[in-house]
Amino acid sequence: MLSKNESKLIKSLQFKKYRDAEGLFVAEGLKTCEELLKSDFKIKWVITTKHFLEENKNIFKKIPERQLKLVGNNELQSLSHFLTNNTLIIIAETKPNIPISTNGNEIIFVLDQIRDPGNLGTILRIADWYGIEKIICSSDSVDFYNPKVIAASMGSFTRLQIYYTYLPNYFQTLKKPIPILGAFLDGENIHSFSFSFPSSGFLIMGNESNGIQSALLPFITQRVTIPRFGKAESLNVAISTGIIIDNWKKSQQ
Repeated sequence: MLSKNESKLIKSLQFKKYRDAEGLFVAEGLKTCEELLKSDFKIKWVITTKHFLEENKNIFKKIPERQLKLVGNNELQSLSHFLTNNTLIIIAETKPNIPISTNGNEIIFVLDQIRDPGNLGTILRIADWYGIEKIICSSDSVDFYNPKVIAASMGSFTRLQIYYTYLPNYFQTLKKPIPILGAFLDGENIHSFSFSFPSSGFLIMGNESNGIQSALLPFITQRVTIPRFGKAESLNVAISTGIIIDNWKKSQQ
């Protein structure tokens, strides 16, 4: 069972200030929770119903009894931000915001002012699909532990390193020249772009409305664009990220 204070704590984790204060976040959905349980994240509670526990004992066999909280269907739903949830909820510890460095032989995503949690979650899945392990976000991007980000990532967040920082300062600290691609409306056509550096570099993706902030422009070594064939004014940032990284990865083959 959950106490009233425990229930209150779980509901409060929908908000960033409480996630920061408690060092905890919420994960929901069977796929996401299964990935989380296989990861190196530290688990505080696993909350489920007696019925789901009995029907899915293999999921819970490695969970210590002290971490397992059984609740009724109505209580589980009241704790969830999903429209329906009859499976489980996990409360886990957040990880510290540790600076990310490059080994010079990898591609790193850099996300500038990405505000939509669905977009960030989808970009995490794209990164995971293409073997990108590191993501650097501007301090004003949406929180990695936002429940909607976690849900949209479908468990991919468990395999990624992420770091929030003031991006101009980060690029000033780089000790050697590294290719830095920026996505623009007026860049070189990504379909014909020559990747002379196929195995390493940064890909900066900016805010859909405002693009990449001006403070980052001096650091960008190549400007690329996705050619438009129709009449849409813009392309979703997650979709754009997928198209660009797909072309980059093709150059490695």
